[in-house]
Amino acid sequence: MTAVYSQYGKDDWKKRDTWMDTPKLFQYAQIDIGSVVADVGCHEGYLSIRLAKKVGQTGKVYAVDVREDRLRTLKENMAFDKLSNIEIILGDYDDPKLPTGVLNAIFVIDTYHEIDDYKAMLTHLKKSLIKGGRLLILEKLKEHAKDESREVQVAAHTLSLKYVKEELLASGFRIVHEIGNFGKWNQEADKTMWVLVGVNDSD
Repeated sequence: MTAVYSQYGKDDWKKRDTWMDTPKLFQYAQIDIGSVVADVGCHEGYLSIRLAKKVGQTGKVYAVDVREDRLRTLKENMAFDKLSNIEIILGDYDDPKLPTGVLNAIFVIDTYHEIDDYKAMLTHLKKSLIKGGRLLILEKLKEHAKDESREVQVAAHTLSLKYVKEELLASGFRIVHEIGNFGKWNQEADKTMWVLVGVNDSD
């Protein structure tokens, strides 16, 4: 069997490991063996597969995307890596369809800017987290759009930290990590990654 990676080929996934520090993201999210986590906007599974290996057989990964073709490819990639601790979910644009109150952490990587009804989405995500659970959002900010409005940025498939921080706070999250420069997306000089981590303090 051959692994199938559409968004990032096998070599591209290895290259991505050199510019995206996933172990550091896992550290920010405070996950370990046995954690129950979600990858919202999982695409073909770059992060989901790494999460599955991190949390082990006693943990679980919910992999969510709105495109069935991506999820089919993720299923093939799971089979190639002999992983059985990933549950695939076909979500909606404003609802990831995650279970309530069970997740230790949720990752939203380069996806938040695609969500139109972010208030509804944040409400769903918060309800899916346990008390003390963490929501980690990573986006890339393109240099040419950094001073633009939220609407202009989203149209350019980018988003700044300041808008998302306001939205997380308004949704009741407590910010525990705010990293304005997490490196360059795909090693491109004009695309700076940033990370926000919010904690759910609600029961």
